[in-house]
Amino acid sequence: MPCQLCDRPVADLTDHHLVPRQYSKRRRQDPGPTIQLCPPCHKQIHTLFDNATLARELNTLEKLQCHPQIQAFVRWVRKQRPDKRVRSYR
Repeated sequence: MPCQLCDRPVADLTDHHLVPRQYSKRRRQDPGPTIQLCPPCHKQIHTLFDNATLARELNTLEKLQCHPQIQAFVRWVRKQRPDKRVRSYR
């Protein structure tokens, strides 16, 4: 299955909660929907944005895909081999 952000075929995908769990756990709410991301995309999202921003502004796959910083990262990471270790930068 490919990463839902960069569309690369990666063996190990991670669950990314569109609304960070810290915001639903406190209120004992359902953690909400998740998307499947490769580790580099998941790590880059959490490097660039704090949980408050993710919960308030970037809480759908479409909003993440439209953000300029994510678009730049996705353009770059799509050129990388799926097995390559990728560092995250602000």
